[in-house]
Amino acid sequence: MPSAEFRRYLFPPGHPRIGGLKGLDPYAYREFAQAEGTFTGELIRGWRPLYKNDFRGVTEDGSLREGLYPLEPAERGERAPVAEMVAAARELLGRLDDAGRDRIRHPVDAVEWQTWANPEFLQFDTGLRLEFQPPEVRRAALGLVRASLSAEGYEEVRTMMRINGFLGDVVGLENILNEFSYNIALYGTPDEHAPWGWQLFGHHCAVNCLVVQGRSTIGPLFLGAEPNQIDAGPHAGTTAFTERIALGRRIMDALTPELRAKVTVFERMVDPEMPEGRVHPGDERHLAGAFQDNRVIPFEGVRVRDMSHTARELTWAAVEEFHKALPAGPRAARMREIRSHLDETWFCWIGSHEPDDVFYYRIQSPVVVAELDHHCGVFLDYDSPKPFHVHTVLRTPHGNDYGRSWVRQWQQGRHR
Repeated sequence: MPSAEFRRYLFPPGHPRIGGLKGLDPYAYREFAQAEGTFTGELIRGWRPLYKNDFRGVTEDGSLREGLYPLEPAERGERAPVAEMVAAARELLGRLDDAGRDRIRHPVDAVEWQTWANPEFLQFDTGLRLEFQPPEVRRAALGLVRASLSAEGYEEVRTMMRINGFLGDVVGLENILNEFSYNIALYGTPDEHAPWGWQLFGHHCAVNCLVVQGRSTIGPLFLGAEPNQIDAGPHAGTTAFTERIALGRRIMDALTPELRAKVTVFERMVDPEMPEGRVHPGDERHLAGAFQDNRVIPFEGVRVRDMSHTARELTWAAVEEFHKALPAGPRAARMREIRSHLDETWFCWIGSHEPDDVFYYRIQSPVVVAELDHHCGVFLDYDSPKPFHVHTVLRTPHGNDYGRSWVRQWQQGRHR
């Protein structure tokens, strides 16, 4: 296949952005990334203290709404594949020695849930680093991911991991960017009914999965790619986020000019009308990323109920696309939950929506925050957002990220 556009932006050989990182393992790079005065060091100093904050959850106005996530057994046809998940988790634990089991396991409500991050530099070494594990442990870890997600969700996670390895090959930094540059951790004890879960995180991929009483959740979920396609090697032809990007444009195309103007909160990706701090040096435009567990994110744009039927259905299709990692049963339950808040669901946009334009959009209600943003270069040389660098974030606001609301209800005995 022809070379992709991203290859125009490769750093030249020996450039300090790349050359200074060659040969560093993840732990040496962690020290390098934290150095005073570096871009990464400033990011780490801003993010690091946040994970210790008492968890409340993302809200739109700072007020936490109770009762949004009643802990009830899964309805018929909406059950998670719990037996398969338990078997896969036990298989993983059985592949580890005592030290590995001690390192990978945490209490179900541990603060370590909140240490996940999506950059390539290792801020918190939670759980086990897959690249340093033997093949049988890697296979078992991926087996747990496969057992917990839909087939297309598992493939999407693997795509993020493969693209990361591909990027490492392209820029010559396989030491810090490879297919297994990810940590995995378990929370709680694998069980058919009681709450427990797992976490996989690293560059451009972070999944937090919890299951209880047959119900499962996958938030926070961060998936990203630079570039969003593979143009060489055994996985050539792989792409990411094409449907999510297309749905955003189709929603905008389905709006009247008046509504399109209302949903567009800023016309440029870096707009002089933006308040100070609206574009973060690490997160850029997205608001619900790593360490933002308690962020206040006001509703913006227009209510989905005010859109045409076509635009509403495209918005629901986008929401479902963001949730495709969930197995069919839990996904159906989640979509039912989200649709019940139609009157409080908002859609907003930053940028233009012409073909090949870059943009940001967010779908938000009391029970969901879904974001897509085009980003500037990190390991490729460009300083304005490009269509081939994409970040997406999915949150469960008002306290059920990490299934935390369900866990608290279980601990308080509020379950059947």
